[in-house]
Amino acid sequence: MRVSKLFTRTKKEINKEETALNARLLLRAGYINKEMAGVYSFLPLGLRVLNKIANIVREEMNITLGAQEVLMSALHPLKNYQLTKRDKIDVLFHTKLNGGGDLVMGQSHEEIVVPLFNQFLSSYKDLPCGIYQIQSKFRNELRAKSGILRGREFLMKDLYSFHTSKECFEEYYKKAKEVYLDIYQKLGIGEKTYLTFASGGTFSKYSHEFQMLSEIGEDEIYICDDCNVAVNKEIIDDVNGCPECKKTKKELRIEKAIEVGNIFPLGTRFSDAFNLKVKDKDGKDIAPIMGCYGIGISRVMGSIVEASNDEKGIIWPEEVSPFDVHLVGLNLDKKEVKQFAEDLYSKLEKENKSVLYDDREDVSGGFKLKDADLMGISKQIIVSEKLLEKNMVEYKTRKSGETEINTLESIIDKIK
Repeated sequence: MRVSKLFTRTKKEINKEETALNARLLLRAGYINKEMAGVYSFLPLGLRVLNKIANIVREEMNITLGAQEVLMSALHPLKNYQLTKRDKIDVLFHTKLNGGGDLVMGQSHEEIVVPLFNQFLSSYKDLPCGIYQIQSKFRNELRAKSGILRGREFLMKDLYSFHTSKECFEEYYKKAKEVYLDIYQKLGIGEKTYLTFASGGTFSKYSHEFQMLSEIGEDEIYICDDCNVAVNKEIIDDVNGCPECKKTKKELRIEKAIEVGNIFPLGTRFSDAFNLKVKDKDGKDIAPIMGCYGIGISRVMGSIVEASNDEKGIIWPEEVSPFDVHLVGLNLDKKEVKQFAEDLYSKLEKENKSVLYDDREDVSGGFKLKDADLMGISKQIIVSEKLLEKNMVEYKTRKSGETEINTLESIIDKIK
């Protein structure tokens, strides 16, 4: 991708009303555009990051959990929510059909997935089964805030699992916890993310959140460093410490955190509401036990920005960086430098590396370098007239800021 062809541009200033750091950096770097409070469009660079996050999640869902991907409707019949007694949820967006009929915009998909399963499930042999989707969700938040961390429209992965027994569910649930921790490691935020005990509501003693440490986090968690788990502040008095090693509340450290995922048991509440039944081994009708597992894809993107930045801009972990390399061409008004940069661009692409090539000739070198740091692509290669005289290029790692002067051949090997 050539920067000269990219329809977006970086910005020096944005609306001062946007106070969230993640949104300010993403807006300035040209990753997103704010349409209204809590609603953002994801531009070419931002969509590349979203897709990388989604594909890491998708791989773990498909391969490790053996779940199947679907795409369910965003418009839901209100009557389904009346059956589950969730029609009064305060964040539901309501709308009507012109021909009559009440609808809501999907804020989660229990009311769609269970009727869907009702059409295809018949026997215990069909279970366990998990299906998931990556889709926009809509929540009529009274006050949208924190940039893309809490929006009225956002991209989410939601997985629903169905089981014939409590034991089967618990085995799947345990595996999901491990899979989630692996996902956060692959996203580059694993060291800051804790499995966090939270209220289980009606169906179990606990549910589980995945909380990433951040000074701007809306949650407070009590961390047990011995067990490497945490407890949400809202339930800490109920357990008075670590649920695993029984350390007391006073022995745990308190940190602010952003919730980047959650998993929780649903029991048979939704199966019962839609009269979902399967035959067990003895031919008896049973209601499948369900679990729900969510990851906010766009929320994770904002969380990564909150966790990984400096005074110059964003610092993307390699795994989710929109491009493998940011090739910055300086002195491109010089024919030999231009040709060298173009050849390098072609060679990197032939190595199947994704490259953002700043080929602009009407922009100063200093501005290009500032743009590169603001955009935060994990690796930079800088071509200039001065270095070309020595047949060398500069290689920079965005995270460390360290630079090296290398030959063209060694740069290709390094990137490979």
